[in-house]
Amino acid sequence: MKRYLASFMTKEAFEQFVKVGLVGIANTIVSFALFNVFLWMGWWSVIAVSVAFALTTFMSYLLNRTWTFEIKDGKVSGGETARFYMVNLAAWAGTAGTMWFAEAMFGPLSKIAANGVYLTTSIVILLPKFASYRDIVFGKAIKEQEITPSDA
Repeated sequence: MKRYLASFMTKEAFEQFVKVGLVGIANTIVSFALFNVFLWMGWWSVIAVSVAFALTTFMSYLLNRTWTFEIKDGKVSGGETARFYMVNLAAWAGTAGTMWFAEAMFGPLSKIAANGVYLTTSIVILLPKFASYRDIVFGKAIKEQEITPSDA
């Protein structure tokens, strides 16, 4: 466990975390834009956040695979893709569940309050998503790339 936690304290892990954060910011901007369009269209906030989240997941997958973790093998396995979607499904459940909980506690949220809940949840889930992407989703491809460098 100590070795695992120490693996987050390397320069490479820090750079990856920053990149996951930057990809997250880009995805959040797109997701917030979609979310607000859907709210403007009169959609229930839980449905709006769910559809926006679903539409930005593929963009996140491609950016994190090729830029964050620098996997350049050109392969995309079904298992890797499924794991990515499962991690993001868990993140979606946390986000939608938090939105539902906020509405259950405070009643219908204003658009500003709904955006505040969405932003707060997005920040809170960043570290668990980074760890999951690095270790569960892309871990095998990262290890294979280290064993077989592309310039060999």
